[in-house]
Amino acid sequence: MCGIAGIARREARGVDRTILLRMVAALRHRGPDGYGVFTGPRVGLAHARLSIIDVRGGAQPLTNEDGRIAITFNGEIFNYIELRKELEDAGHSFRTRSDTEVLVHGYEQWGPGLLARLNGQYAFAIYDARDQSVFLARDRFGIRPLFYSLLNGDLWFASEAKALFASGEVDAIPDLAGLDEVFTFWSARAPRTVFRGVHQLEPGTCAVWRAGSLRVSRYYQLQYPEAAEEPVDALERLDTLMRGGLALQMRADVPVGGYLSGGLDSSITCALAAGLSPFALRTFSVAFDDPRFDESAFQRLVAADLASEHSVQLITQHEIGEVFPEVIWHAETPVVRTAPAPMYLLSRLTASQGIKVVLTGEGADEVFLGYDLFKETIVRQFCLRQPNSTWRPRLFDRLYPYLLQNGQGGGEMWRRFFIESGPVDDPLFSHLPRFGLTSRIKDAYSGATRASLSGTDVVAELRDALPPEFPGWSALNKAAYLEMTTLLSGYLLSSQGERMGMAHSVEGRFPFLDHRLFEFAAGLPTRSKLRGLREKDVLRRWAAPILPQSVTDRGKQPYRAPDVPAFFHAAQPAYVEEMLGDAAVSHAGLFDVRAVSGLVRRCKAGRATGFRENQALVAILSTQLWHQRFFEQPILFAPLPLDGADIVLQEAPNDAAPGVQLRSTT
Repeated sequence: MCGIAGIARREARGVDRTILLRMVAALRHRGPDGYGVFTGPRVGLAHARLSIIDVRGGAQPLTNEDGRIAITFNGEIFNYIELRKELEDAGHSFRTRSDTEVLVHGYEQWGPGLLARLNGQYAFAIYDARDQSVFLARDRFGIRPLFYSLLNGDLWFASEAKALFASGEVDAIPDLAGLDEVFTFWSARAPRTVFRGVHQLEPGTCAVWRAGSLRVSRYYQLQYPEAAEEPVDALERLDTLMRGGLALQMRADVPVGGYLSGGLDSSITCALAAGLSPFALRTFSVAFDDPRFDESAFQRLVAADLASEHSVQLITQHEIGEVFPEVIWHAETPVVRTAPAPMYLLSRLTASQGIKVVLTGEGADEVFLGYDLFKETIVRQFCLRQPNSTWRPRLFDRLYPYLLQNGQGGGEMWRRFFIESGPVDDPLFSHLPRFGLTSRIKDAYSGATRASLSGTDVVAELRDALPPEFPGWSALNKAAYLEMTTLLSGYLLSSQGERMGMAHSVEGRFPFLDHRLFEFAAGLPTRSKLRGLREKDVLRRWAAPILPQSVTDRGKQPYRAPDVPAFFHAAQPAYVEEMLGDAAVSHAGLFDVRAVSGLVRRCKAGRATGFRENQALVAILSTQLWHQRFFEQPILFAPLPLDGADIVLQEAPNDAAPGVQLRSTT
């Protein structure tokens, strides 16, 4: 895991190293172990390194033998050993042990066809001096980020948007349509972002820049070829995929730890890792002082069963409020829940223990239908077959008992929220309740924001973007696709995941997002995954021999964190009053001053207890912080010193031997 950045000029006027060194300075939290630059007449590359594979020899940017192909790479290629053997058999010579060099020679050998061979999580840029092109690629599920901006034929790209702004050549301007998507889907949908003129490369796509033009193409599309019956060897195939995939993801030249939530998914990854690790596995968990959110009893149970060396980050409401501004700086987007903050604190703890790499269970719920949303979908369909039934909606009581306990559900609320949220034949049927609830944040928009968004319908845009195969999928597979493409990549893997880990230079690895495992699961009958209201059934059956029964039998507990209480208490952070005050809200201009002040009064009085008001408060406060940090003050980074770089490369003119200057190889 690292930070990458670069510039490609339509005209051969050179790339200033100082600009690259400013960009990479903005990414230093992603790569504290070293940095380097490559410059030429048209293209410059920069890299901030988190050393995990080939710690001593894998400095970047890295070139092939003749210097005509150069790469800056973020991520891991888990099957790099197998690909290296194949490339060596084809005549390629290697001078490092890194997975980065496998990409360089793989591109030489197969061109863009390289991507189909990769098992990994990655974002990279390859400069090909032979045709003066830049090849960009992002992994299948969007685990690693890649942002870019194209203006007058010049291209800027980086792992984070702040590095683009640090160049001094890309302006930070809010994109209200992107903001509207955050307040509908929880994140902006790639290629859109919350910054005007800044785009994300979509998951499973690549792009070629040449002569000032950028052409984006898709190399991987999610498919759901559901079988009628579960294969007789399903558990054996699942076993092979789980154990083989996790063994690949354990490859590292540094210790690999695990995040342990106490749920099924993280317990599986940690149990398999413990069996493969040559030392006592290090596991890390968050625990809450509020028992409504705490799962520490199950975490301790699994940690004891695995005999792992376990560390716990206790989360208090005060701590969430204290770190929230830094959470927004690293996320680079407003959020609608405080859930990223505990993950930020957990990665800080992990880094303090000397661990750079952790396995997580993220992705299992999307792949094996683990969320309550999938149960909602089948229950809503069941209810709508007899829309006047009074007992059928009571099934929601079983899904959300904690809402009933808080007086927020049942009866007429279930009917309004679930039954009347939209027709069964709407392609977005499964997600309409969530989209509708989140969109209530928009009630607080200012008049100017409403006017700017007039004619913008982000839900209609999503409908129009669905793949041609979508109508032929089952309702649950449609829901799974929407969950993968609206929530997983943009929010769970980014704001709540990758960004919070890399804020402290901790790389997350996601065994459940091995594309081979996804493709196997997507081909199963949906009842193999969701049997009645029992989620992840096939995964539970497979995991029974390796986990305590109390874990495999335990139902899904959604990961949640305190929202409003994190900001309104006796020792609340000073910025809360400032950011939500009339002057600051009016200055940013995004929300209505009276709507915000009314919400703040309810929060202070302890009356803002429902999901709608909790989401609205977090959304407005995070937007105010985002606006202040990115638009009300310049984003300035001093360039890193050139003489401190691990490697400095200079493209040779024409056919001369490439000029390479190594500052250090450590």
